[in-house]
Amino acid sequence: MTRIALFGGSFNPPHMAHQLACLCTLELSGCDEVWMVPTFQHPFQKSLAPFEDRFEMCRRAAQHLVGVQVSRVEAEIGGESRTLNTVKHLHRHHPGHQFTIVVGADLVDERKTWFGYDELAQMVNFFVVGRAGLGPMPQLPAISSTDIRARIGRGEDVSRLVPESVLEYIREKGLYR
Repeated sequence: MTRIALFGGSFNPPHMAHQLACLCTLELSGCDEVWMVPTFQHPFQKSLAPFEDRFEMCRRAAQHLVGVQVSRVEAEIGGESRTLNTVKHLHRHHPGHQFTIVVGADLVDERKTWFGYDELAQMVNFFVVGRAGLGPMPQLPAISSTDIRARIGRGEDVSRLVPESVLEYIREKGLYR
């Protein structure tokens, strides 16, 4: 049975801490692969760059990370992205896989409010990755996509926060200006 860690998020844009979370998950979760799962449509109407742009940025962020790939599953499903629906879809299409959900330490308590959490908790394991100042697990740097978008909008340098290939794409497409 292949063990897959699902790392979902807006990835608006993906950044260095996302890459580190993938590597931490590969090393510590017992999973064979990490699938980055960009949100198709945020369930709380959060404004996002187009899915195809976020997918491509994730692909670029993951391209040199062995064992990490990017999934289009939420675009295949369409509509509002809900973790339970994504996991059910993946179980149907990948019956030989065991799924683990990667969740940031800042969302551990919040996950119990997720759509269909009780059912979801019966279907998957959870792997918690640290956020700066939260919990005893290895800490990821305090990098925020919200902050990165604001910095780009102000014309500031974000080259130490975003993978070079992602930054090139942002510049090519004129995202977050």
